[in-house]
Amino acid sequence: MKTKSVLLAILTSLLLLVGCSNDDDNVQTEQIPDLINPTFPEAKQQVMETFGAIAQSITAGAGNGANGMHLDQLISFHAYGPKFTEFNDGHTFDSAGNEANERMLFGETVDPGGVVKFAPVDGTLKVAVYGNVANLTFTSDFHLMINGELHIVNNLITLLFVNTPDGWKMVHEHHSPLSN
Repeated sequence: MKTKSVLLAILTSLLLLVGCSNDDDNVQTEQIPDLINPTFPEAKQQVMETFGAIAQSITAGAGNGANGMHLDQLISFHAYGPKFTEFNDGHTFDSAGNEANERMLFGETVDPGGVVKFAPVDGTLKVAVYGNVANLTFTSDFHLMINGELHIVNNLITLLFVNTPDGWKMVHEHHSPLSN
């Protein structure tokens, strides 16, 4: 009986050793795709078109009320939810804060028709696409009329987009003043 138990223990140990070998020939590893080097030109074009539509909605909606159709369109370019963040003027905002800021600034604070210029400084606009994520960066050259006075806004801006079933949507905005 004791011999059978020892023999059974040895056979079980051998079975475990053979079954748990370091034979990597049969192991399939998941390859992580290269998302850094490809340029994704079609996606880049889509992000640029989205950015253009954002600029159009801001320009058309300026001073026409916080709840106008153009501001609704601007808000539709955001993927609001618990992951959304905005950094602006030293403050952090969530989805509700971002929406309130954008509706107030472009719908109420800027004079009607008060977007004189909404563009990046020449040569600063860059779009980097990483599969379903895109990073758009630029230095702003915004000329806004507020209470009849021209305000020039030169900020370093980063917009982070994610490709969704409804198109490219912003999930993060970062605005920092440009140092002189």
